[in-house]
Amino acid sequence: MTRTRLAPRRLLAAGLTVLAAAAATLVATAGPAAAATTPGVDVSNYQGSINWSSVRNAGVQFAFIKATEGTSYKDPRFNANYVNSYNAGVIRGAYHFARPNISSGAVQANYLASNGGAWSADSRTLPAALDLEGNPYAGGYCYGLSTTGMRNWVQNFLNTYRSRTGRYAVIYTTASWWNQCTGSWTAPWANHPLWVARWASTPGALPAGASFYSFWQYTSTGAVSGISGNVDRNYWNGARDRLIALANNT
Repeated sequence: MTRTRLAPRRLLAAGLTVLAAAAATLVATAGPAAAATTPGVDVSNYQGSINWSSVRNAGVQFAFIKATEGTSYKDPRFNANYVNSYNAGVIRGAYHFARPNISSGAVQANYLASNGGAWSADSRTLPAALDLEGNPYAGGYCYGLSTTGMRNWVQNFLNTYRSRTGRYAVIYTTASWWNQCTGSWTAPWANHPLWVARWASTPGALPAGASFYSFWQYTSTGAVSGISGNVDRNYWNGARDRLIALANNT
């Protein structure tokens, strides 16, 4: 993602068979070779004011919208984007930019859930996403945590978010960050949908243990009617009805 959050930063992008039918909805609906058929975007304050009716008319069917970062920052355009995208018929979800070196995962999950990242079964609200990527601030690429420390932080966040909302959070990451900073941890992919970032013509190698991706961010320089300038473009790995099933937890 390319964003203005607390300070400008840029993602260093690199390039799930599920065990039960219920997990299939939560994790993915098609394998890596299947066509990525449902287009979407992700946005933040960086994009400025957005005409969501124009975005929907351009064929965009879903959007992840920056809600929170760390423990105290809420995107100033989140409320408008979250409501207006819904009203335009876009399936929307919130996302939280993780800062694992400033608080526990539980604190940040609660902050997200209390500031726009909650969930409701209304056919247009996705479970929120946890944005995990290279640290754009001081403290090291992996936020100064060991691989065990990072696993514990992420698990703490995921457990707390599920306790608050009843949903498994989506995880946004790159294969390189995940493998380096979590030590190629495989456990989350049994339940948590993968949103992989790789700005290329294919999603490439996935994080360790992930057999499928649910979302793929394939460029940071997309263009969409209703949005000024560059915007991140994404695909959902399946048809719209399966995306609605993920939204409704069915």
